[in-house]
Amino acid sequence: QVQLVESGGGLVQAGGSLRLSCAASGRTYSMGWFRQAPGKEREFVAAVSRSGSNFNYADSVKGRFTISRDNAKNTAYLQMNSLKPEDTAVYYCTATGGGTIWYAGRIASEYDYWGQGTQVTVSS
Repeated sequence: QVQLVESGGGLVQAGGSLRLSCAASGRTYSMGWFRQAPGKEREFVAAVSRSGSNFNYADSVKGRFTISRDNAKNTAYLQMNSLKPEDTAVYYCTATGGGTIWYAGRIASEYDYWGQGTQVTVSS
């Protein structure tokens, strides 16, 4: 069982930046971020393959968010720039425990492990 621990959330003004981190306790393959705003469904944000060469982004964050990973540290990152009030949500890190090193999934049911979530609040 792999545990995921997120950090880096907080309160920021619109147009600002935040960097989320997700530390895994073991080996992971696809790693991703999902988010859930109050009263809304959980939605995909970004994913990165274990190889670090394949990425997947939601259209709403393309060009503003960048996902990356450091396999030596078992850690994934989400750099969020040009934040908007509509980015306000609880952000969840997720990871798969197997699969290919090239896959960066965007479907929640494909993931095996989930973090507890970290709150991101963007004020206008």
